[in-house]
Amino acid sequence: MKHWPYPRWIAHRGAGKLAPENTLAAFRLGAEHGYRMFECDAKLSADGVVFLMHDATLTRTTNGQGIGGEQPWLALSQLDAGSWHSRAYAGESLPTLESLARFCLANRYFLNIEIKPTPGTAAATGEAVARLAAQLWSTALVPPLLTSFQPDALAAAQVAAPDLPRGLLVDKMWDGWFEKALSLDCVAVVANYALWDASTVARVHSANMKCLSYTVNDDWAAQHLLTLGTDGIITDRVDLFAPA
Repeated sequence: MKHWPYPRWIAHRGAGKLAPENTLAAFRLGAEHGYRMFECDAKLSADGVVFLMHDATLTRTTNGQGIGGEQPWLALSQLDAGSWHSRAYAGESLPTLESLARFCLANRYFLNIEIKPTPGTAAATGEAVARLAAQLWSTALVPPLLTSFQPDALAAAQVAAPDLPRGLLVDKMWDGWFEKALSLDCVAVVANYALWDASTVARVHSANMKCLSYTVNDDWAAQHLLTLGTDGIITDRVDLFAPA
């Protein structure tokens, strides 16, 4: 990317933990706290619909059972994805990526889409998410940032929609992570915040990539990352950090 169009502060799964994650209610609440960029998790239903959910299984964040990606969208769309969080959100539904795109585009919000495949579907999910995102944001000035822990998902996204920016997610600095980010033509590395130090930040910046961090919920950690010169902070604490 010739320039970095995204704000520094990114609301994790919508509004962190103040509302049921990856629901439209969470993104609206994050926006009410002043956030202009959100992170979400995208996966495929059994019949090819891209929907938002983090876990492979339905148990933690819905009233459903089993593996979400093995069920058709009609069944998934009828689940309660809010009662687990609090009574105030009872009946909240799982959204599709398309519905979140409409919300973001209408309000000029930015989006980081984490490609979160059901195990065994990395390439198929990366391709489907990228193709849909390219279609939905085809006339937008700023495209979504596609990220994933799984290089196979990013590689498929790169083939399907090469013009969409990509970021490699890492939870540890495994052998070859830097070279993999380069080979995938990534614009960013998104790391566990504890992994960043001055030399690693300098290495990533030297390759014209940005340094993003997850999931930063403490003021001391945020201040450390700002001092290091990192470029993006993903947080649950939309109530603690003022995004401006």
